[in-house]
Amino acid sequence: MTRPAPGGGGGARDGARTPDAALDDPVGDAGPEALRAALIEAADARAGWAVDLLCDLVRKASVLGAEAGAQALMAETFDALGLDVDRFEVDEDALRGEPGYSPSILPYAGRENVVGVHRPAAHTGRSLILNGHIDVVPAGPAELWRTPPFEPTVRDGRLYGRGAGDMKAGIVAYTAAFAALGDLGLAPAAPVYLQSVIEEECTGNGALACLHRGYTADAVIIPEPFDHSLLVAQLGVLWLRLTVTGTPAHALDTAAGCNAIDAAMRLVAHLRDLEARWNTDAHKHPAFADHPHPVNFNLGGIQGGEWASSVPTRCTLDLRIGFYPGMRIHEVKEAVAREIARARREDPLVGKAEIAIDYRGFQAEGCVLERDHAMMDLLADCHRQVRGDTPRDLAATCTTDARFFRLYGDMPVTCYGPQASDIHGIDESVSLDSLRDVTRVLALFIASWCGVERRAAPADGPHSDNPLPENGVST
Repeated sequence: MTRPAPGGGGGARDGARTPDAALDDPVGDAGPEALRAALIEAADARAGWAVDLLCDLVRKASVLGAEAGAQALMAETFDALGLDVDRFEVDEDALRGEPGYSPSILPYAGRENVVGVHRPAAHTGRSLILNGHIDVVPAGPAELWRTPPFEPTVRDGRLYGRGAGDMKAGIVAYTAAFAALGDLGLAPAAPVYLQSVIEEECTGNGALACLHRGYTADAVIIPEPFDHSLLVAQLGVLWLRLTVTGTPAHALDTAAGCNAIDAAMRLVAHLRDLEARWNTDAHKHPAFADHPHPVNFNLGGIQGGEWASSVPTRCTLDLRIGFYPGMRIHEVKEAVAREIARARREDPLVGKAEIAIDYRGFQAEGCVLERDHAMMDLLADCHRQVRGDTPRDLAATCTTDARFFRLYGDMPVTCYGPQASDIHGIDESVSLDSLRDVTRVLALFIASWCGVERRAAPADGPHSDNPLPENGVST
């Protein structure tokens, strides 16, 4: 993979301090407990600012192709925090031959990734990427929502709106965590890259474009809304469109035609057989051995027919196919093709129809993450300091952008984010207490993983009422 320099390097320096040392002696004379307390206080002082930013982001209906408004807000926010801002469109021609590329659904003109870049005065710690996706899925029928999906509402300790949980709260959490250090007059002692990317929900090409641009680091955290768990594995996902073409006829004699919709529904039933086989114990990947039904085939869209009194000529199906880590994309496509061929042999109606397959959108491999990496241990420890328990490990039955960093960037990565409800559904929401705790955890992690140094000027926005004094110890 070609990786031109993004204008700032990753990678730990030989003299990087250990995580414990980073908190024990962040700027030469501060105690670890005082710094932890000050960081948590500074993160909490950002709570109102974080909710305001999240509300502003939810108001930006950043569905596929309409990400510009939300990305402009993130660029403005990063700039206000003193970060260098790198805005760039996805170059699909450059990505097309790269591993991990998925065929696009829309052109990329005018659709930017936004990266906030922190460069330390002295690179003594370990670098970090904080990644999140700005795109959201469609809201569905607005009349089914209790309040309009793109008008954020706070109710009973939760913020409601499309994208509030998945995953604009995660972007807000890492932004507020970074800002909290600045409010104490501190900055990470290593490069930190805050990435707001497009198209996580359909291709992942936004994250892949960041990797292609040269962004690498010693660790990556993506605050997906997985309720304070540590992601240790994820399924692969393949999108495909099936176009079933039958023979039209008048409804007075339906046997004279081939009903494309009926044939399509029978074809889906045959594909369900493949789904069932992949969910048997004999086929399960070890990471998903305890999950009762990890692989899901989802019929996500259907269009068909021309007239109620005509046998329909054509039916188009959009399907999402889940599959295990270790299975290659071509193997999954071959398995689908075999199942379709079997359906044509065994089902006369399916056999009469013409079936075309178009692969676009996700061609995302599954992966297993490095649970025993020091980054995971440190993140779990930061979680314990904030929430008082041990985070559970999660093998996710979906895909995330973590795969790019793990499979193609050889970087340790996990997802750790807030508790959200009804993502991709009606009345999506995120817990504001959970958002606060994730912000705390990430602030502690940044300080410990990267180390800290004195910052020339505090970050923009509200500051802690009790910042560190000159000797670095909160009083």
